[in-house]
Amino acid sequence: QVQLVESGGGLVQAGGSLRLSCAASGRTFSTSRMGWFRQAPGKEREFVAAISWGGRITSYADSVKGRFTISRDNAKNTVYLQMNSLKPEDTAVYYCAVMKSVGTTPSGSWGEGTQVTVSS
Repeated sequence: QVQLVESGGGLVQAGGSLRLSCAASGRTFSTSRMGWFRQAPGKEREFVAAISWGGRITSYADSVKGRFTISRDNAKNTVYLQMNSLKPEDTAVYYCAVMKSVGTTPSGSWGEGTQVTVSS
């Protein structure tokens, strides 16, 4: 099974930027579609972004399009989420996950998450 560890969260002011990292272990990482999810206080976990195993195809939630960028470095077994122009509504715990081959559904492998807090 793939093990995932998220990092890079923190407290920032609105308009600021953060880059989240997800370090993965396991031989299947380079052939796995990866994604980011987030869960805000009092809300359900929601899809944020996904990237194909080769990094050529990406998808984003409408709420983050134009502001967030997902990328991966298979040589380092790491997936990233660059977050720019952050808004208070981006405040949430962000999770990295192995994705199913299509859609916005995780396969069941999760990290423990990293907290992102955006102040106004």
